[in-house]
Amino acid sequence: MTAPVNPTQTEAWTRLGQLHDDLQVDLRGWFESDRQRAEKFTFTAADLHVDLSKNILTEDVLKNLLDLAAETNVLTRRDQMFNGEHINNTEDRAVLHTALRRPKEDKLAVDGQEVVQDVHRVLERVYDFARRVRNGEWVGITGKRIETVVNIGIGGSDLGPVMVYEALKPYVQEGLECRFVSNIDPTDVAQKTADLDPETTLFIVASKTFTTLETLTNARLARTWLLEALEAAGALDGKESKEAVAKHFIAVSTALEKVAEFGIDPANAFGFWDWVGGRYSVDSAIGTSLAIALGPENFEEFLGGFHALDQHFLTAAPEENVPLLMGLLNVWYVNFVKAASHAVLPYAQQLHRFPAYLQQLTMESNGKSVRWDGSSIDYSTGEIFWGEPGTNGQHAFYQLIHQGTQLIPADFIAFAKPAYPLNDGDKSAHELFLANFFAQPKALAFGKTEEEVRAEGTREEIVTARVFAGNKPSTSIMAPALTPRVMGELIALYEHITFVQGAVWGVNSFDQWGVELGKQLALQIYPAVAGDDEALAAQDDSTAGLIRYYRENR
Repeated sequence: MTAPVNPTQTEAWTRLGQLHDDLQVDLRGWFESDRQRAEKFTFTAADLHVDLSKNILTEDVLKNLLDLAAETNVLTRRDQMFNGEHINNTEDRAVLHTALRRPKEDKLAVDGQEVVQDVHRVLERVYDFARRVRNGEWVGITGKRIETVVNIGIGGSDLGPVMVYEALKPYVQEGLECRFVSNIDPTDVAQKTADLDPETTLFIVASKTFTTLETLTNARLARTWLLEALEAAGALDGKESKEAVAKHFIAVSTALEKVAEFGIDPANAFGFWDWVGGRYSVDSAIGTSLAIALGPENFEEFLGGFHALDQHFLTAAPEENVPLLMGLLNVWYVNFVKAASHAVLPYAQQLHRFPAYLQQLTMESNGKSVRWDGSSIDYSTGEIFWGEPGTNGQHAFYQLIHQGTQLIPADFIAFAKPAYPLNDGDKSAHELFLANFFAQPKALAFGKTEEEVRAEGTREEIVTARVFAGNKPSTSIMAPALTPRVMGELIALYEHITFVQGAVWGVNSFDQWGVELGKQLALQIYPAVAGDDEALAAQDDSTAGLIRYYRENR
């Protein structure tokens, strides 16, 4: 594995700093002086149409960003990832989420193992199980077909499946529903099971090691709910609880002994590999709930979308490589423009969980303060990803984006064909919706001058309050429709954007040690919470005071 390059020591970084200092941002003027600007900065990646022209971007900036990628060996590291080298050095692992969507005929040997064949063996088992649930062959303890699948996971074992399920609901088989439990707050499992029929419910426990605290706690709560509800309904009818658990629980895990101890038949456990990070795992067996709800054919289309974007990232020329360009733009904004956050604004209600999904993908990957060789970083890495669907956000936080003092780059996402083509009288509701999608990036880029405000007859004393400065950067992403394939393309696009940023910054984007300390401390603190005074005395004054408050008021 190549050593990380300190990007601040490259010639391109120095030139970019000078370019930023000298740059007079004028998106209005840039568009007026270059009638080819939109065409020049609009690109295609698989089914995605990506317009970068409203960004704070010139040809000189783009050239030097590409030089920065070359000087920091981004494409070399990309090739190392695709080839299965152990670029996750802190865990000594390959990073091969791209292998999860490679065609069956591909060959890739990593550490002496043919990984593509392994992937497809698991996929076939997942697909076979999904078909049995979908056609009614797999039934619950009383012989009733499954109507609700409850996925129990957390982090990548939850955020990916729930996001994709919400996005692709129009493709879900009639008579099937998925629900998702993640939070260890017992409210989550209680509310998700409250109105379910235990005879028609199937639980998927998603935990690679079958030790994740939140997931296993929720799994035990769900098992208790199932058995008590079946007993109350008289549905067990002398049958053993073990048999009921085996008919109503499956696992996504490689810890088969622990799976069996829980009561799940290991034959109904679907595994994945240590070269799949949790936040990169929705296209693995972690997506079993999706394979059931959407069907194997649609899941295959989903994987095909990932692979199409992978191939674009792997083969497109740098100056036309959309994930490379978008990742470099993010570096430009974080390190030179000094933007602290990045908004993702899907104009598609189906993508209402997409910003939350990207929060884990981007912030868990690149929220690092050391390079992959352990050396300290003295430049910014990562940014806060956030967002909500349009047009809801327009009536909430767009005020700050348009007229606030913080510069917030934004990605707008929309689709030409709606999932539900409804009309308001003789007008298309979708076209009204898209008019807002087209209007917001235009308003951000070009704003409204004092002269334009005055020309509207505005009173002089409030003219400045109604001025829009403009020059607020955004990217517009469109596709024909939100299909399983396009959903895969969108996820892969942001996976590779995240990779590019991490490669420039020299960080290992594939570990997440920052999540460990709080979990370790929670296990140490729990005895004090439960009533152990000796454990309470071992806490700092603030923590002890909070625990005492809880114990006095529980």
